[in-house]
Amino acid sequence: MEYRLMEKDDLEHIVRLWNREMGELFPLTKKLFEQNSIQDKNVLRDGSLVACDVDNQIVGFIVAKLWQEDIPSVRLGVDSGWIQAIVVDSKYRKIGIGKSLVDLVERNFTNSGIRKLFLGRDPWHYFAGIPKEAIETQRWFEKRGYKAGNTVYDLYCDLREYEIKAPNMKDATFRLLEYSDQTRFLEFLHQNFPGRWEYEAIRYFQLGGTGREFLVIERDEEMVGFCRLNDLSSPIIAQNVYWSTLFLDAVGGIGPLGISKIYRKYGYGLAIVQAAMSVLHQRGIRDLVIDWTEIVDFYAKLGFTTWKAYVYYEKQLD
Repeated sequence: MEYRLMEKDDLEHIVRLWNREMGELFPLTKKLFEQNSIQDKNVLRDGSLVACDVDNQIVGFIVAKLWQEDIPSVRLGVDSGWIQAIVVDSKYRKIGIGKSLVDLVERNFTNSGIRKLFLGRDPWHYFAGIPKEAIETQRWFEKRGYKAGNTVYDLYCDLREYEIKAPNMKDATFRLLEYSDQTRFLEFLHQNFPGRWEYEAIRYFQLGGTGREFLVIERDEEMVGFCRLNDLSSPIIAQNVYWSTLFLDAVGGIGPLGISKIYRKYGYGLAIVQAAMSVLHQRGIRDLVIDWTEIVDFYAKLGFTTWKAYVYYEKQLD
């Protein structure tokens, strides 16, 4: 078995392998893999590998990430790295390919001074952890020193069953962002929600976002909260529409959302989600997904139910 660095020309073969092994539950498109695993600046080129058989056919791959972006206001994964994805052809399992791929990545991270490794949860991730139904995969990683953590969820709502209207708030108003709001909005995120949400908004605007994917709530012209809403017309493929090919109709996504601390307990969080649902309903969305959340009961108030679940895994490197 030969192990070599992943190249852009491997894209089609990798996507074919992924869909052969996982496509029924998590169908991957070439466009999504290119966005998340090739174009992302945080892909660790020396730690993203393919395994090839004697006929030079790709039978396994692993994608690793390390924070490498130069954004003054944001730094994700301090002293940490991520394994974004690992897939081995089922016909070639139990002969050490997966172990070799993970060992090579861990050695690379250790040599780079990285002390903690997460499964998923990377910038431009596919999964927030190992899918809950993948018991064999969970046990495989546990044998290699990875520890399980919290369980998080993707949620689903069928908008065909609801008449969605934006709520009327006496002391606050909702509106979609405009491009001219960019600086003010990013400052709001930096002050209230620094980190991943701020990073994702920065990259959204860098990649052509105009503002239509963000709903904000304002009180006396002060921005006090936001909710992201995605559809297939968005400039990037957002996390909550990754698996859109599982649906016959157009899919939309909601999240993340956040309300400034001093304005919580006013009902703004639930209200802005309802307003975002109304906007997406007007755009023709009937299948709606929320990704990577623990607050299942909160969203259940608006008709969301659990769709998929993921278990956090991480490992402390020696």
